[in-house]
Amino acid sequence: MGLDDDIAILSAAPLFGFMGRDALRLLSFAAERRVLAAGDRLFAHGERADGGFVVMSGTLTLTPRGTHAIPVTAGRSSLIGRLALFQRGERPCDADAASAAEVVRITPTLMRRVLEEFPDAARAIHDELTEDLAAFAADLAGLGGRFYAIAP
Repeated sequence: MGLDDDIAILSAAPLFGFMGRDALRLLSFAAERRVLAAGDRLFAHGERADGGFVVMSGTLTLTPRGTHAIPVTAGRSSLIGRLALFQRGERPCDADAASAAEVVRITPTLMRRVLEEFPDAARAIHDELTEDLAAFAADLAGLGGRFYAIAP
């Protein structure tokens, strides 16, 4: 894959579409690449989350733990571990290659560097995350109201 292909894939991933070509070029050069064969595990539930991943090719299956957990398939330009771009934590699921795949890992340190060098992208990402959090809070408030209606 060439640089133009990498930039196109990264720009289609959630949050990275707010970044210009120079920021995406920096990410492409500085991110760690991993190639996975079908069946390879990218990470396991409970492991330390030290960065997010963008799927460059292939597909991965994300399997949360729990009896009613439904696996999710992540393909090209999918962002896995959005929160792990900004802070370390624990992986909430297993991630396995459903087919041969390539991913790039973007650490919080690299993300911080890119956002410091490209403040317009940082503002746009901040605004997007703020909107997502507000929508999530509104959804929770609505759900809480429905629970109170069932059992006051």
